[in-house]
Formats: sequence, structure tokens, C-alpha cells
Amino acid sequence: MTSTLRIAASAFFVSLSCFSAFGQPAPASPSAQGFHSQVRLLSGGRQGENWLSGVQITLDEGFKTYWRNPGESGLPPSFDWSASENVESVEVQWPAPKRHEDAAGVAYVYSHEVVLPVVVKPKAADKPVKLALVVDYGVCKDICIPAHADLSMGLTEAGPQRAAIETFMAKVPRRQAVGAQGELTVLSVQPRNGAKPELSVSVLAPSGEKPALFAEAPDNWYVSSSTADADNRFTVTVEEKPKDASGPVPLTLTLVAGDKAIETQVSLDAGNSPR
Repeated sequence: MTSTLRIAASAFFVSLSCFSAFGQPAPASPSAQGFHSQVRLLSGGRQGENWLSGVQITLDEGFKTYWRNPGESGLPPSFDWSASENVESVEVQWPAPKRHEDAAGVAYVYSHEVVLPVVVKPKAADKPVKLALVVDYGVCKDICIPAHADLSMGLTEAGPQRAAIETFMAKVPRRQAVGAQGELTVLSVQPRNGAKPELSVSVLAPSGEKPALFAEAPDNWYVSSSTADADNRFTVTVEEKPKDASGPVPLTLTLVAGDKAIETQVSLDAGNSPR
């Protein structure tokens, strides 16, 4: 059922995005107004041999957009940088999201404002870099409406929006191994018995902070995460997986508490036991 809802939502999003794209042509610029939202490219100057940029999405009060993994409902942003000039590669980074639960299910969201930091590697270091971005994203309140924008901007040495980009770079989860020392950490990941394959995830969080856990698996897998119990334990459930799944499967656990966030990688074997 969950898979059916996700597929239906994606199809609805694509069809409306196409309608929006053909119905509202506009020349590319650094910013665009969307449904109860605005999206803008930011310039942050040089970052070593690379350039620093960002995709800023500002939302009206009460509206939300989605993380790279939207959860049970919703749609993640999609990016097409192919028309950019003198660009070898683009890495989009993802600040930690919030967990949102309503009648549609559990979603992983941003509200008010988010800047997705972007690290741009140029083809030639001595030539100008121009970003051209086609972005589609969902804007949701009671229902989800697609927004579409064509953005373009040349990056400059001055990098006038660097401070805003760095503010959100600080919210990108840092990678950390299971059991690593720290006030926020994944202590252990253990299999447990259930109607579906489950993992028990024990964590340590700063005193007074309620942690949230976001679990991600490869394409064609779907895993859900519970809220924390009184002992800061989560249950991660394998809701769906390919019938022919075999070998180790990467599982990404993003743990968030207050203004701190970490990302921990574990592997599942074919029997869904952590490795």
C-alpha cells in the first residue's frame, strides 16, 4: 500500500510538473517564484579548487518541502544541471530534516527556509563558471503541489551569499561510525524479531533533546523509522525489499537532536542482520 501511494504521488507530481513547465514559460534568472514558495541560486565564492553555491527554498507559513528521502509521502527535489557551463560535477548537500506526521503518513521535511549547499567542481579552474539549473520540488500543506523553476547564474569571487550557505552547511550531518564517542551517537544496531524484518537502534543524545532517526536504503527498498522510546531506542522496519535481494545492503542512519546531526553507515546482509 505504501509503495502504491508513493508511485501514485510521483506520477501526479510529474504530470503536473509537465503542465507547469509548458503553461508558464519564463526566461532563466537566479530566482523564481513558485506555489507559496521562492527558489533561488546563491553564490558563495571559491572553496579551495571548487566553487560554493546553494539552492535556497523559502516557503510561506504552514507550507513544507521535502528532504532527499521524503518518507511515506511527498516528493524530493530533483535537479538538472546539464546546461551549466564549465562544470565538471555538482554535489548537493542535505541539511538535516524534521519528522512530520499527519493523516498522509510520516514525511521528512523542511519548513520556512532551507539552503541546500552545492559544491561545484569546474572543468577549467581559470575559466568562468555558469550554473544552469532546472529544479522541480513539492510544496505541501494539505495537498502537495509541484513547483518548477529554470534558474541561471554566474559564480563570482565575491560570493555575496557565502554566510547563508555556510549556516546551512553547519546543519549537514557529519559522518560518524557506530559506537563513536560523542554526545550524539548511534551506540548499537541489533536485529529483532517482528512480523517484518526489524532493527533495534540504540542512540545517545544530549540531555533534554528528543532525537529523531531517518533511515535510508537503496532503490526498491523501503524502510521506516519509529520515534524514540524512553531509553532512546528506535525500531527500523524493512517494509519492502526486492524479492531477489542478496548480499550486503547499505543502510544510512541519520540521527538528529536539536542543532546536531550525524550520519552513520551500516550494512544489512540478505537476512537483514547488521554487519
